[in-house]
Amino acid sequence: MSKAYNFDWQIEVSPRLLKGDYFDRWDEENATLEQNCLFRVDTYGFFIYWQSEGRDGQVIELSQVSDIRPGKAPTDPKIGADLMANALIYGRGNIDERTVTICSGIDFVQISHTNITGADPPTAKAWIEGLRKITHNHKANNICPTTILRKHWMKISFMLNVNQKIPVRSISKTFASGKTEKRIFEILKELGLPSGKNDEINPNDFTFEKFCDLYHKICPRTDIAVLFVELSGGKDYITTKQFVEWLNETQRDPRLNEILFPFYDTNSALRIIDRYELRANYRDRGHLSCDGLTRYLMSDENAPVFLDRLEVYHDMEQPLCHYLINSSHNTYLQGRQFGGRSSVEMYRQVLLAGCRCIELDCWDGKNDSEPIITHGKAMCSDINFKEVIFAIRDTAFVTSDYPVILSFENHCSRLQQYKLAHYCEEILGDLLLTKPLDTHPLEPGVPLPSPNLLKKKILIKNKRLKPEVEKHQLDLFLEGCDSEINNDNDLDSAANVEGEDGPTAYVDNLKLRDDDDDEAHPELNVDINDDGSRRTILGQIMKLKPSANLSREEEEAFYNGYQHKGATTNIHPLLSSRVNYTQPIKFPGFSKAEERNIHYHMSSFSENVALQHLRQNPIEFVNYNKRQLSRVYPKGGRVDSSNYMPQIFWNAGCQMVSLNFQTPDLPMQLNLGKFEYNGNCG
Repeated sequence: MSKAYNFDWQIEVSPRLLKGDYFDRWDEENATLEQNCLFRVDTYGFFIYWQSEGRDGQVIELSQVSDIRPGKAPTDPKIGADLMANALIYGRGNIDERTVTICSGIDFVQISHTNITGADPPTAKAWIEGLRKITHNHKANNICPTTILRKHWMKISFMLNVNQKIPVRSISKTFASGKTEKRIFEILKELGLPSGKNDEINPNDFTFEKFCDLYHKICPRTDIAVLFVELSGGKDYITTKQFVEWLNETQRDPRLNEILFPFYDTNSALRIIDRYELRANYRDRGHLSCDGLTRYLMSDENAPVFLDRLEVYHDMEQPLCHYLINSSHNTYLQGRQFGGRSSVEMYRQVLLAGCRCIELDCWDGKNDSEPIITHGKAMCSDINFKEVIFAIRDTAFVTSDYPVILSFENHCSRLQQYKLAHYCEEILGDLLLTKPLDTHPLEPGVPLPSPNLLKKKILIKNKRLKPEVEKHQLDLFLEGCDSEINNDNDLDSAANVEGEDGPTAYVDNLKLRDDDDDEAHPELNVDINDDGSRRTILGQIMKLKPSANLSREEEEAFYNGYQHKGATTNIHPLLSSRVNYTQPIKFPGFSKAEERNIHYHMSSFSENVALQHLRQNPIEFVNYNKRQLSRVYPKGGRVDSSNYMPQIFWNAGCQMVSLNFQTPDLPMQLNLGKFEYNGNCG
């Protein structure tokens, strides 16, 4: 752009982290303990790096760190004893208070936990606070190529061997892609550096300038060289006039507003030359060399994204339905939709990534125990609902202050629904929005509140009883008449729920069975064979297919055979009363929704149904989304947890386009890139 933009992406690192502290690093999974490691953070906030006596240096890239947590003592008695023995010499306080856990990974599933135990609780606290301040720096993911080169150079410089030297082998590994080691060794020799496979380089000799020379020789920018020859006409420089013409005719985006983004002129071109041309005699004449052009093209001024939009730049005072909302489908799953593993950790990782709408499929635990979260009837493992709420409390507003929506798919009995509501209130406290704002009552024609008004608030999305039914049942509940409202056999329960008077519910064209049971894991039910032995549905499946290697078609057929069970309509009044601006109803049709004009009503559509609406009623769908929220979710056939392309639904204004975060495919990458704008606020 012709106007200079100062891309301020750095977050100041605390002096204590720069100076460093000694920690004991331990890993129970590998039964390893590395004592007296000097842990530090570099001035840019790129890496946590450390080294102990007799070991090579190691690093953790902070862009891959998702969470910094107070740690826990190891369960391995030997590691615990060693940590306590070291504490007797160097530190004080119990292990829990002195431990920090660093969670890192390149996706949301494969998370590594680095446990470090310091000398005392204040040291651990200082590192937790200091690291939390510099993690989730999404701007640092958009630094220019030149800064990325510096980052690579720093990583090599931190990974010193036991002799405090840089192994040549480390450099060859960095550049090994597509190049033979022999060529790398030759270039190192040309630069006057040690070049043997087993040689070592003094860190003071391996300067950033030497690294850049090495990079440009191994990975020459022939594309820029060709461009330079074309512009210069074969000379060693291009003039200011030639540079201005190229900037305006080729480099500048013609779609930009000419007032906000004026054309380049001599002054703006000279500013670029002064900044990126290192040869004084060229600068004085207004000339730009090939090296200068390369530095310019690899700078922040040529970023592929709008750097100024990485801040919160939208007006956040509009109704909630005017914003796209980063949304997750079946958040708890780490893998496939059929037979997958559920994890509390997924909620932490997804929220820390900026997601603002997460899904909780709630079922009764076995023998009326604690409510659980699982993909019911799909042979997935389950997790404890209460543990998930604790995880949500701890991570909901780490990366963004804007509201979080808990999308309940509620299959619980009324008794356990009370636990859902009670745990949310007890654990989330003031974070939970339990009643509508005075300025935005739940009345027809009243728009939804803005994201700014809902900052640091958690909203529950669950079916709600009709107002008169809810009031009557809530009064009975508060009076202690539990037996009258805990009746799970209310055949007319659907008639008591607001918005349930629509057409028959269906999921991917499958009509819901009326005789479906309410168990999350029918495959674990025990039957008795004729010979008295016990058997389960799961056992029969494995017997029919011993290898458990079902084909995709078999999985889809079997998955559909379980028949998705719709959420219960027998709602506990306490849970019902906690629903406000995200009230799901059966989709009544576009004309009926417009007639009702109830902004806090919302509906969900599978991708197939949403696509059908877009084809048949595109204008009506867009108008619907201007007024109220809609949610789109993957079709049931995506048993591999693949994703659909979200852009088509964003284009229609669908706010909550939910994806499977555990799958880093192209749609998920598009989603992550989309929500990196506007301050990664979700």
